[in-house]
Amino acid sequence: MILGNLSGLSEFRLLGFSGNSHLHPLFFVILLSLYILTLVANTAIAFTINTDSTLRTPMYFFLTQLSCLDICYLSVMIPTILENLMVGTVSISKTRCAMQMFSFLFFGVAECFLLAAMSLDRYFAVCHPLHYTIIMSSRVCRSLVAGSYICGAAVGLIHTLITFSSPLCGSAIDHFFCEIQPLLDLLCGNTFPRELQVILVAVFAILSPFLLIIYSYIHIISTILHMASAESRQKAFSTCSSHLLVVTLFYGTAGSTYLRPKSTYCAAVDKFLSLSYSVLTPLLNPIIYSLRNKEVKRGLQNLCRSLFCTGKWQWEPCTVLSPKGSDFTVIQ
Repeated sequence: MILGNLSGLSEFRLLGFSGNSHLHPLFFVILLSLYILTLVANTAIAFTINTDSTLRTPMYFFLTQLSCLDICYLSVMIPTILENLMVGTVSISKTRCAMQMFSFLFFGVAECFLLAAMSLDRYFAVCHPLHYTIIMSSRVCRSLVAGSYICGAAVGLIHTLITFSSPLCGSAIDHFFCEIQPLLDLLCGNTFPRELQVILVAVFAILSPFLLIIYSYIHIISTILHMASAESRQKAFSTCSSHLLVVTLFYGTAGSTYLRPKSTYCAAVDKFLSLSYSVLTPLLNPIIYSLRNKEVKRGLQNLCRSLFCTGKWQWEPCTVLSPKGSDFTVIQ
C-alpha cells in the first residue's frame, strides 16, 4: 500500500494470515503445539547434556548452544504469529518491529556460524583425533560460540539500522512478523541498493559458513572412507550425518530466501519458507540429534530414571543405565 513518504510512521500492520480466516483456529492449535513441543525437546536436550557428566565434550557443548539458540530464535516470532491468528491483523510499533527484526537476524545468523563451528569440531575429531583435545579446548569452544554471537549481532544491527533509517512508503507488512524481505517492499524509491545489501550480507552470513561446512565435510568423508574398520566408518558417518542433515534443512530454506533478488519474491512462498526455517528446523534439530545419537538417548533415559527415582530436578544416587546400556550401576 503506497502512501507516500511516511517519515513519521509509528507502527506497522502485520497482515500475516489475512486469508482463510476459517482455518485460523486450526493453524493456531498446530503452531502452539509445535512451539510447546520444540521448547520441551530443546530444553530436555540442554538439561540432559548439562547434568550428565559423560556428555561434557565439545560436540555436546555446541549442541547445548544450538538448543538455546533454537528456543530464542523460535520465541522471537511465534508469539506474534499466534497473536495474528487470534485477532487477525496485528498492529506493531516501529520500535518493537525493529527489535523483532534484529533479534530474528541475530539468532538466525548466530546459528549459521554455530553450525559451521560444529562442522569444525567434527573435522578435528575425525581427521585429527590425536590432537583433538588440544585443538578443541574449552577456551577455543567458547571463542567460537562468542564469535557466532558477535557475527549475529553485527548482521542484525547493520540490517536493522539501514532498513529503519530509510524512508518508508507503506505500513502494511504482508508477513507474520517483521522480516527484512517484506519490509523492502515498503521502502520508497529505488530499492536496488538495499536488495544488494541483503544479498551481500547473506553471502557473508549464510554462504561463507556453508562453504566452510562443505570444505570440512569433504575432508571428513575422505578420511572416513580411508578408515580400515567398518565399525569406525559407521560410527563416524552416524555422528556426522546428524549434523549434516540439520545443516541441509537450515541452509536450504534460509539460503533460498535471502540469496535471491527481490523481483523473485512471492509472499506465499516466502511465508512457507519462513515457517520452514523458523518453526520446523528448531523442532527437528533435537529430534534428529536425540534419535540418531546413542549418547544423547542414553542421557535422556538416565535423566528420566533419575527423576522417577528421586522425584527431584537434580541428580542423586539412583539405579540408572550404565554407559554400556546393558548393566545397571549407581551413578552419582
